[in-house]
Amino acid sequence: MSRSRSIPWQSKTVLLLILPVLAARLVLESGREMALRPVTVWTAVGISVTFGVVVFLLRAATAGGAATGALVAATIYLWTPGWRTALWPLGALLVLTLLATRFGRRVKETLGIAEGRRGRTAAQVAANIGVAAMCSVPLTLAAVSSAGPVAHIWLVGMMAALGEATADTLSSELGQVLGGEPRMLTTLRRVPRGTDGAITLVGTLCGVAGAAVVVAVAIPALAFGPQEVEIAFGAAVTGLFVDSLLGEWVERRGWLGNDAVNTLSTLSAALVAVGAMRWLS
Repeated sequence: MSRSRSIPWQSKTVLLLILPVLAARLVLESGREMALRPVTVWTAVGISVTFGVVVFLLRAATAGGAATGALVAATIYLWTPGWRTALWPLGALLVLTLLATRFGRRVKETLGIAEGRRGRTAAQVAANIGVAAMCSVPLTLAAVSSAGPVAHIWLVGMMAALGEATADTLSSELGQVLGGEPRMLTTLRRVPRGTDGAITLVGTLCGVAGAAVVVAVAIPALAFGPQEVEIAFGAAVTGLFVDSLLGEWVERRGWLGNDAVNTLSTLSAALVAVGAMRWLS
């Protein structure tokens, strides 16, 4: 659950796999909504621009990262417009991860594991919340095929992805300051702080708590029932441990960079949630 360096070609691949799809989805959905409810489109524009500007001014992301976050925010709002929107859980993620990133910054800088002061790049933002926004794409397909239940299933998948992204950041950022010497997940061997795949008990508990907060916000925001909450939370925690296993088995060997690992971890959380929803429905 550390933050190692990304592999440039993999980071670019993450961007190429996510951003064009979201942009195309946004154009298509905006065109449809403009004909039916133009206010929704303009509201999405206003919210996404505000989101991007705030993220940039807080130095939570670079200009490219802020623009990527704005694209994600617009996509999510058009998927769930109105006051009962998935933007509330996304906002919870932003607040929690921003606070965790800045907590104990001097200690992290001393250890050489602090995030850059300019914030996250476009690839890092896409790797953390891009999959959550991509969950909205099946809704467009469902609208074409009139398969309505698919939309709700993927909404739970999106919440699992957001929960995993929050859990991963909190477990890493807080665990490296509060958790002491970390251990490898599979062997429990003590390793230095910042080692890929290493975890601490405190960090893991902080991550689980973060996922719980984000998923809990979905209860009033998205009218999630007990089953949806349990599945989204369980899938988010599963994705958190997938992240550690990928870090230990693959990232440490230099086969995958951090952006690729984060993308696969959030994807695993979303797919576990969707699979559970299909199995129980």
